[in-house]
Amino acid sequence: MPYMLISTQIRLENGPTNVGDEFSDPAVMNYLGARKTTMLGNNFSEYHVDDPPRLVLDKLEKLGFRVLSMTGVGQTLVWCLHKETDR
Repeated sequence: MPYMLISTQIRLENGPTNVGDEFSDPAVMNYLGARKTTMLGNNFSEYHVDDPPRLVLDKLEKLGFRVLSMTGVGQTLVWCLHKETDR
């Protein structure tokens, strides 16, 4: 999967960080040390790590991901990353 979104809530810039959904690459989630959780009332799962976004971004850069954009949506900070693939 060449695209990835990570996010955190404002005031929680030191973690936890949401790093994926139920369709995320299990190898990347394992590398990040992410745990899969399903919040009560949701019918989907998410992966979370206790690390702050900066450390997650550093780890993903080592895997070849690059930040495409970053924005704030309400009380949430979101980063969109991309990894080049061999065609």
